[in-house]
Amino acid sequence: ERNHHRNVSELLDNLLRGYDNSVRPGFGGPPAVIEVDIMVRSMGPISEVDMTYSMDCYFRQSWVDRRLAYTGHKDTLALSISMLGRIWKPDTYFYNGKQSYLHTITSPNKFVRLYQDGRVLYSSRLTIKAGCPMSLENFPMDTQRCPLKFGSFGYTVRDVVYRWKIKKQVDIAEDMKLSQFDLIGTPSANQTDQLKSGMYSMLLVSFHLQRHMGNFLIQVYGPCVLLVVLSWVSFWLNREATADRVSLGITTVLTMTFLGLEARTDLPKVPYPTALDFFVFLSFGFIFATIIQFAVVHYFTKYGSGECYFNYDLSSDESSSDDEVWSTSESRARLPSVSGSSRSRTSSFTRRRSNCAPTIEQPHQHLEVIPLSVCTISPITGRKESWTSGLPSCLGCPKIETPEERVPTPPIERPIRSRRRKKRRAPRFNSVSKIDRASRIVFPLCFLVINLFYWYTYLSRSERIIKIKN
Repeated sequence: ERNHHRNVSELLDNLLRGYDNSVRPGFGGPPAVIEVDIMVRSMGPISEVDMTYSMDCYFRQSWVDRRLAYTGHKDTLALSISMLGRIWKPDTYFYNGKQSYLHTITSPNKFVRLYQDGRVLYSSRLTIKAGCPMSLENFPMDTQRCPLKFGSFGYTVRDVVYRWKIKKQVDIAEDMKLSQFDLIGTPSANQTDQLKSGMYSMLLVSFHLQRHMGNFLIQVYGPCVLLVVLSWVSFWLNREATADRVSLGITTVLTMTFLGLEARTDLPKVPYPTALDFFVFLSFGFIFATIIQFAVVHYFTKYGSGECYFNYDLSSDESSSDDEVWSTSESRARLPSVSGSSRSRTSSFTRRRSNCAPTIEQPHQHLEVIPLSVCTISPITGRKESWTSGLPSCLGCPKIETPEERVPTPPIERPIRSRRRKKRRAPRFNSVSKIDRASRIVFPLCFLVINLFYWYTYLSRSERIIKIKN
């Protein structure tokens, strides 16, 4: 065993005797060919704000250096990492890399293998953070293509050429999983870039990442649809419930605004709207249209109308109403004098006035509300008259006469009321607007049609429907 170690040490000393690690293999002849393959262990995080992605990988490079060829020993020699400082190695750098580093725990994670024909295999474990220019127009139904571009920093195509390995180029670990994306492809290619200092050989691999939509369906799309449906509840509320419908509309608008702002916290401030922005704006538009719809309903049903209160005593069978039937007895008695007739009119007026006066404190009374548009209120012509002068005609009561307006009239015949059972009025419920009835069908139908168009358009653009058909 000691002889074997001595022989390996002597072999390496002989190989490195007179070896210049500053000169590339085959200097003055054809360019050195660097074969590369990558084994990806994990990926993430992927940031839309910084437009970057990170991955942990084994980066392997292989080239042939005839100065290190040997015979008579093992086919492969595993060398110490200290040998890397004594032999030539390519100056590979990542063109779009950001803050990449080599793992050094517990020791630098790299190794060197030397073959008999002079081939050198250099492998290292790297965490690469690279830029990924993202197009977020279809977010969150987008598919991003994150490139990784690398090549020689100083050698042109005359000295070094990079190529992918034929058998394997980019391998993905079987247990690798991403939280927000699915890795659907890793196409690779060779390319040559023309820079000011010359032509450089480059290798390019693109990681095609398709975003998961489950998180956004739960946190954004679902709540938006529920808020829109919640705003439609106002179509089933009475049009007189102004406070309820306005408060419901304002609450849904504010909630929708907060939801839309929260959805963009993890996105960069791009100058174009995303697919998520369109859906949030669509939902906000339907909620705002619900408020406008109620304004239209309120305008056409309440404009120029008011409310007038009538007092009815439901406990008395002798109370006056429009449905009471008056009959005149065959024996009519005339009052002897004008003063008597005046007293009769006064008592009759007093009795009618007592029936018309709204006395809310009594327990067995009912208030009825009717629009003022059906009432006839005489205009105010005199300075001494007030707005109440025309109110008795609305209430079905005779106008109050001043002493100056009273004129002697012939005696009237006192009517005798027949005590019949009063026909009570049926309760008058609030009517439903035709606009509300139409909105109950039009709004959900329009929302459904627009949603079908929205989802079909963006799923087709993201190529998800094509993959499902295939």
